Amino acid sequence: MRIKKGDKVQVITGAYKGTIGEVKQAFPREDKVIVEGVNIVKKHQKPTQQNPDGGIIEKEAKIHVSNVMLYDEKAKAPSRIRYEIRTNKEGKKEKVRIFKKSGTEVK
Repeated sequence: MRIKKGDKVQVITGAYKGTIGEVKQAFPREDKVIVEGVNIVKKHQKPTQQNPDGGIIEKEAKIHVSNVMLYDEKAKAPSRIRYEIRTNKEGKKEKVRIFKKSGTEVK
């Protein structure tokens, strides 16, 4: 999965199409992510000791990773990514994600 926690993504299909948000959590085994402000669902909470009133809360639900793309700040558009293997200052090789549109490194 090419999308990680903390990445800025744009929803490309569905009811939230065009929405830009940050990935809160990634689930690589399920190929799903939770994006801030996207796929809001209402959940009924039973009363507990921490929340004696219970009630209905709104929270973000998982969305399939194929419905989002990494958002490129420089190009101001969603972009695919490519990988490049570079050597860092210590001489170790590291895999780096790079936007295809602008050629900048994914932060």
